[in-house]
Amino acid sequence: MSEFLYKPKYTLTDEIVTLVADIAAKAESLTIQGGMEQNPKLRRTNLVKSIQSSLAIENNTLTIEQVTALLDGKRVLAPPQDILEAQNAIQAYARLLDWNPYDIDDLQTAHGILMKGLVTEAGRFRSGFVGIARGKEIIHIAPPADDVSGLMADLFHWVEGAKVHPLIKSCVFHYEFEFVHPFQDGNGRMGRMWQTLLLAQWKQIFAWLPVESIVRDRQQEYYAALSHSNDDMDSTEFVAFMLIALNDTIDGYTDQDSDQVTDQVNRLLDIIGTSALSAAELMSLLDLKHRPTFRQNYLHPALDAGLIEMTLPDAPNSRNQRYRRKGK
Repeated sequence: MSEFLYKPKYTLTDEIVTLVADIAAKAESLTIQGGMEQNPKLRRTNLVKSIQSSLAIENNTLTIEQVTALLDGKRVLAPPQDILEAQNAIQAYARLLDWNPYDIDDLQTAHGILMKGLVTEAGRFRSGFVGIARGKEIIHIAPPADDVSGLMADLFHWVEGAKVHPLIKSCVFHYEFEFVHPFQDGNGRMGRMWQTLLLAQWKQIFAWLPVESIVRDRQQEYYAALSHSNDDMDSTEFVAFMLIALNDTIDGYTDQDSDQVTDQVNRLLDIIGTSALSAAELMSLLDLKHRPTFRQNYLHPALDAGLIEMTLPDAPNSRNQRYRRKGK
């Protein structure tokens, strides 16, 4: 290909270089340990977190428990579109490692699965205009539909051939993908999933690390980084944000089997005792004010391990929801 319609632009700041070195060292250590490959339960738990978090960023209402139920083939009471989005995502992530991250046909196939029954152009690049809005404000106007095929060909040509560290390459791809917005809908979840695939081609553990959970908890920062990079026509800020998210995901990962419980979960169990308490009551007793931290480090691990249960499992979002120890 003789000439790019555009070329990715970014700067290797000291922060980015340091983050890449840190993440690479930690990823290598986890790969050598091999704990993830030997723990299918942990891989499954993290897969559910990835799917639920990526969908939640797009305003899907399903909880971790509901996505888990769908994965188990159980019935869930929720808006039909939310259920379909989750079912599609489960199918797409199940095939993640079968796809070639440098093949545009595979990208379109993945989009067809992810958005089946949700948009008219599932599996095809968009034929019309796309603008990204936050509230009533248009914050990004994507390139014209006639340019999409060429832009994506250029991006895939770059990502396959660029002599850039895979961590940086995956983040730049994610940003450029969102800038082009090649599909009618589903671009956010596709961009996050394809970055995961690019990383998994480098170190397979990234296929099972729920980076989307960190992004979900920092949505405002995520969108701000995208917006600022758009303003600058330079992905440096977004690359730094995603590397921090990747680094924090690895730092939050502990290789534990089903018999091991974190200190946070033990604290939660001690506080619950024989009571049935709301999330707000538990946070107060734990002296926590940040709900995402409570859910990620305390509540969800305890639920995933089967140590606590909901008093209203069929209505996980009920204001009357309480949590109690199993068998109490």
